[in-house]
Amino acid sequence: MIDQGKRNVLGVLVDAIDYQAATEKVLAAARERRPLALTALAVHGVMTGVQDRAHAARLNGFDVVTPDGQPVRWALNLLHGARLTDRVYGPALMLGVLRSCADEGLPVYLYGSTEATLDRLVSSLHDAIPALKIVGIEASKFRPVRPGEDVEIAARIRESQARLLLVGLGCPRQEIFTFAMRPLLDIPLMAVGAAFDYHAGQLRKPPLWMQRYALEWLWRLGLEPRRLWRRYLLLNPAYLARLSAQKARVWRATPPPPAVDRPSSFAV
Repeated sequence: MIDQGKRNVLGVLVDAIDYQAATEKVLAAARERRPLALTALAVHGVMTGVQDRAHAARLNGFDVVTPDGQPVRWALNLLHGARLTDRVYGPALMLGVLRSCADEGLPVYLYGSTEATLDRLVSSLHDAIPALKIVGIEASKFRPVRPGEDVEIAARIRESQARLLLVGLGCPRQEIFTFAMRPLLDIPLMAVGAAFDYHAGQLRKPPLWMQRYALEWLWRLGLEPRRLWRRYLLLNPAYLARLSAQKARVWRATPPPPAVDRPSSFAV
């Protein structure tokens, strides 16, 4: 089990951690009924923090930020000598945590995406993990939160007796939502990105060799070129340039202090 703590990657604090340690952090919080916010960041997630200091402060307020993409793992190894042999990929981490929740009888709540996707996701999860207890599902409204609505959402989650909340809203909406909801809940929250779509069968996974060599972005660009071309063709070179500057110490990449205040407005 590897857990070397948080390390500075372009001003965003990412945990040098492996699957086992990340899973145990979530399960410990679920068993003890205490809040914990986790997200899995690939290049796009890190660069969202680089481009928005307020968002970087929110990310730096998360309890756990795993290196979801191989380039983020490489950055931890290059900048900090972490010697990580694998990333901690959101969809894989989600399945591992859910299997452990099923083994321990810990119920879960799913928030985000659409009702159709959630229906397919629940069916897929029950096929893969028959003992899993899903005690609530709630689709995204795809709009800003109304005054008091966040408290109502938290009340529904608490009433379900869930011991884990999975959030699938896409980056950066899911991180903002998770950060905002953490103070209202006494359970761990995991922002899992496209994991809902992957496990619902709506996104095809790239071959393992593409995942291993950090080419998943190319696979997803081929599937959704109109939506993702700016993310990958502009942000990937910018990430590499910033990483080189941080490594050469021509850019300090000073992390902003972790945010403590909940955002006044966010999407649900």
